[in-house]
Amino acid sequence: MSLRLRRAIIVLLSLAGLALVIMRAAPDATTQTAAPAQVASDAAGSAAGVLETLAVKGRAPKTGYTRDQFGSGWATVNGCDTRNIILYRDLANAAINEKCEVTSGTLHDPYTAKPIEFSRGASADIQIDHVVALSNSWQTGSQYFTRAQRVQLANDPLELLAVDGPANQQKGDGDAATWLPSNKPFRCQYVARQIAIKQKYALWVTSAEKDAIQTVLNACPGQALPAK
Repeated sequence: MSLRLRRAIIVLLSLAGLALVIMRAAPDATTQTAAPAQVASDAAGSAAGVLETLAVKGRAPKTGYTRDQFGSGWATVNGCDTRNIILYRDLANAAINEKCEVTSGTLHDPYTAKPIEFSRGASADIQIDHVVALSNSWQTGSQYFTRAQRVQLANDPLELLAVDGPANQQKGDGDAATWLPSNKPFRCQYVARQIAIKQKYALWVTSAEKDAIQTVLNACPGQALPAK
């Protein structure tokens, strides 16, 4: 790993690990903001236990949502962008060039369980997924964040996975009630990561989403939350 990439990963992980001060969603449609709340950067307990602490509400309107609300593309740290940092983290035998770009590697895709060879400029089969889709986050609380907080969410390594492109396109902005990875052994880890993200950023879940997550976790009641 190059020194520049190593430093970029350290900085990005450090920023992602900071506690967030966010504006919680309003209790009714007429209130736009509420008192700021400090959100812990890590989550204690099992995924099932933390799920019970999340607020349950209906989805807010998607009005006003655009990808640009979460920043114009990937953030850059020490000359390395978030996409390449995540590729380096998730690909086996990842190679990088002097521009801090991943040039090759192998993804053992968590969504489909198939191996995917990556070659820069010759492969579009791997995408970086926002595990909690950004539009979903918008409808479950992040529309009340500052722009800087949304940019942090969109670039948080906890929120990001390198995955099979077609599977990611199939997922779209779905939550656990409408989409789960075809790789069933990964589903417990997948919903646990969604819980960790929603807890970290004080996002809520819908009742259908909570029911779907609980159904998955019934098969793995001791599933822990991911650290990052």
